[in-house]
Amino acid sequence: MKIGIVVFPGTWSESDTYYATNDILGFNTEYIWHKDQKLSDIDLIILPGGFSYGDYLRTGAIASFSPIMEQVINFANAGGPVIGICNGFQILCESNLLPGILLRNQNLSFICEWSNLKVNNESKFTDEYKSNQIIRIPISHGEGNYQADKNTIDQLEDENRVIFRYCSKDGEVNKSNNPNGSVNNIAGITNKKGNVLGMMPHPEKASEKIIGGEDGLAIFKSIVKKVSNG
Repeated sequence: MKIGIVVFPGTWSESDTYYATNDILGFNTEYIWHKDQKLSDIDLIILPGGFSYGDYLRTGAIASFSPIMEQVINFANAGGPVIGICNGFQILCESNLLPGILLRNQNLSFICEWSNLKVNNESKFTDEYKSNQIIRIPISHGEGNYQADKNTIDQLEDENRVIFRYCSKDGEVNKSNNPNGSVNNIAGITNKKGNVLGMMPHPEKASEKIIGGEDGLAIFKSIVKKVSNG
């Protein structure tokens, strides 16, 4: 089992992601530079958080044209698992691996705080959680406001592809517990095949009790378990 973490100019969460998957969980992990044009025996790809290319044009827009993304797209289209975290989620949307777009937060401010999420555990990435479990994972973004046209949102809901929703500590999903204005409190979604996950919260930053909690580890455990078991 080998995890590849893609690094773009401006990426800043690759080390935290590496620490969570390699040092804490013990999964073989390596960095993949954005100019690489091939993947070698990678079983899971992670696009970590950051400000790729300084967020010029739009968040994730320039990164979507990096040489490695052709390989990431081919990998995903062949059924390989991909996780995009924060800026990685934005890149996945810009690459058309996921629908929709991430806009400026509704309050136009950068938000860095712990968030409560309600989990849909019927996915490859979340079956280590309980159904509708409430977890705490931090967010750190200025453009986390997920939006899409009504048909797309209806499809995501009908196909059970909304994996995380912002909520209260008691699981209430409403406007007052929505930090960025995302439609339907959406914090994370999957593609139609269920092998690509995009999420704004940072699971790698919820990997140890000493830093506030370890609720994020189950995401990595879930997908590694699925890959390892075929």
